[in-house]
Amino acid sequence: MDEEIENRLKSFSIKPTAMRLLVAKEILKSKNAINFYELEQKFDQVERSTLYRTLKIFEDQHLIHPISDGTGSVKYGICKDNCSCKPEELHVHFFCTKCENTYCLNEIPIPEVSLTNNYKIETATYLLKGTCPSCG
Repeated sequence: MDEEIENRLKSFSIKPTAMRLLVAKEILKSKNAINFYELEQKFDQVERSTLYRTLKIFEDQHLIHPISDGTGSVKYGICKDNCSCKPEELHVHFFCTKCENTYCLNEIPIPEVSLTNNYKIETATYLLKGTCPSCG
């Protein structure tokens, strides 16, 4: 799996350092979006600044995307291949009000919106809240 992760980082033009490989591995194996604190807890000793920089690089290269789900903590989900996070490429997210997990619903695109008065959409967020299948 490590070689697969290394190749994935390279495909996003990310140099596969030891820390980046560890962080990518944790994000990729998570079934739901993960926040900074959850990632920090996965490692015995990690400098917060290193973890922040790693996440910023991943976000800038479109390996991950930030998700604001109303909890006050940004969570991160995996971008689809060849994603540039343009509004037309984005998908719906689901926040479970019981377990508080946030899920990417990659198969459901954000509905297209027509704006008047020369508004230009740069990014979009579409969040649904309810209970996930595990919480019923």
